[in-house]
Amino acid sequence: MSPSVVPNLRVERVMFDEGAPLVLACDEVGRGALAGPVAVGMVVIDAGVRRMPAGLRDSKLMTEPRREAMAPRAVAWVRSWAVGEASAAEIDELGIMACLGLAGARAFAALELPVDAIDLPLILDGNHDWLSGAIAHRARVSTRIKADRDCASVAAASVIAKVHRDGGMRRAHEATPLYAWDENKGYSSRAHFAAIDEHGASDLHRKTWLHERGPEAPTLFDLSVG
Repeated sequence: MSPSVVPNLRVERVMFDEGAPLVLACDEVGRGALAGPVAVGMVVIDAGVRRMPAGLRDSKLMTEPRREAMAPRAVAWVRSWAVGEASAAEIDELGIMACLGLAGARAFAALELPVDAIDLPLILDGNHDWLSGAIAHRARVSTRIKADRDCASVAAASVIAKVHRDGGMRRAHEATPLYAWDENKGYSSRAHFAAIDEHGASDLHRKTWLHERGPEAPTLFDLSVG
């Protein structure tokens, strides 16, 4: 693996050097899925943070077994963590962007933060701030493209969120095995679309995403790494 994709703590260290007592980091998973929730992982680190766990990467760059092994190490490495979700029904009702904020607000509310913690910096993966409004600007959000690749704290959030959501989809498969969610985790594939055509949509499907689907949809929506 190229050294260019190994995350580090440079961005976080700058924030600590500027006086931040804590740094928050955030990433989402499940945004492009056809079924299941969107999940937002959030972590907190402090200035005493140790060197990141060896092998930590953006969750999309890790195999499933490596992610599963890394998640408890990432949890132990950070000061606090949480995963918030917004359900398929909420996505159908409110739309995916609003539900990213909703899931992020739920994760933020579940974090263990000091009661006097205000204006903390938060690194958000991507180039669009869907979080600030949802958390009533209770943290200072900085968007950063490829933060899940480059920033160790965001990589930890991505792994924790991905393993959390994948576990939920495997449990959903045990209850409803028709759609092979243990394999596709709710993302689109030709087999997933074929199962929907044969059995209809389930309660876990984002039904508004299935409307007016053309024959090219399996290619257009194949976002299994998001």
